Amino acid sequence: MPPSRTGWRRGEKRAEEHIVTDYLDSCLADFSGYIAADELYDGPYCILSIVDNHRFKRLIYEVLDHNPTTEDITAFFQRFQEALKARGLKLQGITTDGSPLYPPAIVEVFGPVPHQVCQFHILAELTKAVLHAVARVRRQRKATLPKSGRGRPSRANRKAAARKKRIERKITDLFDHRHLFVQRHLTATEHKTLRRITRGLPALRTLRPIMDQAYRLFDRRCRTETALAKLARLRRRVARFKGLRQTLNKLFSPTLEKALTFLNDSLLPATSNAVERGNRRHRKMQKTVYRVCTRLSISRRITLDMQRDLQAPTRHQTTAALHQLRRETG
Repeated sequence: MPPSRTGWRRGEKRAEEHIVTDYLDSCLADFSGYIAADELYDGPYCILSIVDNHRFKRLIYEVLDHNPTTEDITAFFQRFQEALKARGLKLQGITTDGSPLYPPAIVEVFGPVPHQVCQFHILAELTKAVLHAVARVRRQRKATLPKSGRGRPSRANRKAAARKKRIERKITDLFDHRHLFVQRHLTATEHKTLRRITRGLPALRTLRPIMDQAYRLFDRRCRTETALAKLARLRRRVARFKGLRQTLNKLFSPTLEKALTFLNDSLLPATSNAVERGNRRHRKMQKTVYRVCTRLSISRRITLDMQRDLQAPTRHQTTAALHQLRRETG
């Protein structure tokens, strides 16, 4: 007899029915009150997700066939707010990226709830600007290389050849050790290396203290008011240098102030890693499941992923029971 095909189908249609009822009830039974929201672009589609920022469970999602607008985000949040009201729950805080789509929708649906902009996104933009400044200095140094002919330099051109070699070594050092400008903590040896490669480059030597001050803004030991005062002093320091202000214009973004909201609430997560982790899992799935390329198939695949999370506790119990039985019978 051929093997039974029962259970081979993934049951995507039936999974959607359980997500609306059983899954949401189980996830909101231990709701932490803090969520993370994000959008994921998949070709012509956009996936909106809300994840419990403490339990790391996806709560609801929606697949759009266009780029989201503020109206789409508002309707999505209202759907989630209705689910909370039906269970007598209240939102305590929300974490998003720096997209301008979220603030109006959050105020309209949830009211004056603490809104945290993801710390990781802010620091990523700042470090990217610093690395661009280092790359610009490398290009400027490369443009000053003296021209020399092929072969061994003559006695008259030895000084120019030695100068060219020094500039090339400086360019190589700036490239090989560029991470020292943005690394969060430096050892004594790394500080010594940074001082060596920035000798004669005062503009680059100033970047490292500024990055240190930017990292200290997100210290959990201080309050939001203290961090905002530090930010104001840092902005005044950067504003005195025209070149630095153009390079580090991210320091003057209003989203940076919202990234310090978490300092006044010890339970409010500083990043949206909970929802980003689900997005990374979706990206990994795309590399192997090529048929997930329509709006319906994407929605059903996310539903299966949520159903897997729902069945995780019983699955672990079944696996443990099987291993225990194998040990006893073996």
